[in-house]
Amino acid sequence: MKSIPVAAAALILSLAAGSLAQAQSGPTPQEQMACRSDAGKFCAEHVGKPPQMNACLRANKAQLSEGCRKVVESRGG
Repeated sequence: MKSIPVAAAALILSLAAGSLAQAQSGPTPQEQMACRSDAGKFCAEHVGKPPQMNACLRANKAQLSEGCRKVVESRGG
């Protein structure tokens, strides 16, 4: 019955890959709305450049609104 451990390992790997893909995906519309004002206020020069925008929001996390700060923290910032 080697197939059960192999199947379990495959399931765990697929779940981990799914979590990683979700973490690397772009912001949801709700996340964008939560950070729209802060992005314009602190990081306007990075609009349309997601990696730079994310870095800028992380760098300004202490000054962000509560909603945007939660978004940044949920994405590893």
